[in-house]
Amino acid sequence: MQVNEQGLANKKQWEDKGYSLPGFDRAAVSEKTRQNPFWVHFGAGNIFRAFQAKVVQDLLNEGVLDRGLVVAEGFDYEIIEKMNHPHDDYNILVTLKADGSVEKTIVGSVVESLTVDSENDADFTRLREIFQKDSLQIASFTITEKGYSLVNGKGELLPSVADDMKNGPEKPQSYIGKVVSLLYTRFQSGEKPIAMVSMDNCSHNGSKLFDAVHTFAAKWSETGLTAASFVEYIENPAKVSFPWSMIDKITPRPDPSVEELLKKDGVEELDPVVTSKNTYVAPFVNAEECQYLVIEDVFPNGRPQLERGGLIFTTRETVDKVEKMKVCTCLNPLHTALAIFGCLLGYDLISKEMQDVTLKKLVKEIGYTEGLPVVINPGILDPKEFIDTVLNVRIPNSFMPDTPQRIATDTSQKLAIRFGETIKAYAERGLDKSNLVLIPLVLAGYARYLKGIDDNGQAFEPSTDPLLAELQAIVAPLEVKEGEQDFSCLKALYSRADVFGVDLYAVGLGEKIEAMAKELFAGPGAVRKTLHKYTLAR
Repeated sequence: MQVNEQGLANKKQWEDKGYSLPGFDRAAVSEKTRQNPFWVHFGAGNIFRAFQAKVVQDLLNEGVLDRGLVVAEGFDYEIIEKMNHPHDDYNILVTLKADGSVEKTIVGSVVESLTVDSENDADFTRLREIFQKDSLQIASFTITEKGYSLVNGKGELLPSVADDMKNGPEKPQSYIGKVVSLLYTRFQSGEKPIAMVSMDNCSHNGSKLFDAVHTFAAKWSETGLTAASFVEYIENPAKVSFPWSMIDKITPRPDPSVEELLKKDGVEELDPVVTSKNTYVAPFVNAEECQYLVIEDVFPNGRPQLERGGLIFTTRETVDKVEKMKVCTCLNPLHTALAIFGCLLGYDLISKEMQDVTLKKLVKEIGYTEGLPVVINPGILDPKEFIDTVLNVRIPNSFMPDTPQRIATDTSQKLAIRFGETIKAYAERGLDKSNLVLIPLVLAGYARYLKGIDDNGQAFEPSTDPLLAELQAIVAPLEVKEGEQDFSCLKALYSRADVFGVDLYAVGLGEKIEAMAKELFAGPGAVRKTLHKYTLAR
């Protein structure tokens, strides 16, 4: 049983093993897509395979759509060369349900895959051809937040970006440069309309994409490398729109336990590929059942009825409210709290943490008691119901191989939005800050996490983080021991508004957090003891 056109010809052997197969004529869909593509997606990673590709498959099965997806990969060409092409663009989606069952789907809605490589004449010419088509309505993106950046950490233009700005749209090398070059092709073919939809998990993602694209278009228009009116095309939402969106679906990297399950079914050639750019891909993806994709409804060339597949279309204001609800209070802070204390307590799965009475109470109280009072109800999703699903279905799902160590990656970049915004909301609205007990405890736990010593007194390796070395240096004088020691170094940590979103002393929480940190550093077992004390007090 191979995941390719030939291997899937014997449908019965797959169906007998419980696999759902594409219920449409893939050859006909492929031909229609080639002639009149409607959706090209940049970023061939796991979230796309598990979410957008499955939505389109469902709509193809129902006859709502008659064309599939074109996927284009601009960061790691090996994904296309070593995964998409050998498997004829099929992949297996294993949905891990909270009740312990799995749903296995052969996803065949992707019918063309290309590298976004200006040196690959065949692929880039085909992309230019796609961007000239009247039928093209959507270009969407899951390229990570870093993908929209034109500068390095020092604010300097990346070398490929600087070269592209100087050389123009003919043979660009940077990711955004290539995207803007394709947009220029669309401009030249009659200023045809299109929606450029970032679906990356970052706030105001449409604006991030617009800013990057506009910077290029303005420079090229100004220097005569493109028509002067190209920038006006980009600036006209009736021609080119950049909707905001909010995406939410936990999609860990392909897990060995899922691979074993598929092997037992007789599926062959499942070995994952680790590319030269360290991308980990396999012929299958594993993901949770819950998913949300909320999109600002601005599509100048129209759009199909994607709401039939569960996508939610609304206003920019509502997308923003949903984003803030998820990121600032109802999901992401709970994940980060579990990540920090999970690493300190030696957990290797987020789901196992939810079997820990103390940790479960910690995140319940952070969500319902401390976070919910500042949430603005977006109207399309109820915040309390959202937290209910997170705490009762999503995070406890024992079949989801998600780890605190993965969630703890780049924590310094997450604390401001995940906790700082709630703290600021308390201050701005004049709410009683004494209600904040467990959020301060998580921030105190971060200092102990930075020390890299768990609750048993054993060293562990904190997850990668751009500020890790810098912040670890601040807590370096502290020891995990009973008795007196000088904690004054913590002022240099908790006064950092760049990390926490606010100077925690300025909002009256610094001393409270310091006091909690002292308790957490008081020798082996102090983390568990302090957690129990404060969660019990809630």
